Amino acid sequence: MSENGVKQPDGADKPLGEIVADVTQKAQLLVREEIALAKAEITLKTGRLVKGAVAFAAAGFFGLLMLIFALHMLSIGIAEWFDLKAWVGYAATVVLLLLFVIVSALVGLRFFKKGAPPTPDYAIEEAQKTKVVLEEARN
Repeated sequence: MSENGVKQPDGADKPLGEIVADVTQKAQLLVREEIALAKAEITLKTGRLVKGAVAFAAAGFFGLLMLIFALHMLSIGIAEWFDLKAWVGYAATVVLLLLFVIVSALVGLRFFKKGAPPTPDYAIEEAQKTKVVLEEARN
């Protein structure tokens, strides 16, 4: 016991070098365990992301199949509604899809032209303005 009646821990009699070595060893163990925990967490989350991506891929595949059948149904429906041969209904569906392709391509082309080249024009302009203001303030 010490002078104030509190019992000293067993490590109080150890030399300073031994205490530092013990703290260093425990700190290294803690860091290794934190790294192992991070690896386990990343592995778990990566597995969940892969499973989610597979589920979305399956949904996309079934959505594509649904679209094929919907277009088939539309083609037959057009032929039936207008009392035409089946191939005319399919031709009408193809023309409709061609229009969608053309409109989508034109919209995509417009977006590409607006985005190219990918330079930060506004940031460069602001940096030039800031440079001018700082040069005026220095003079």
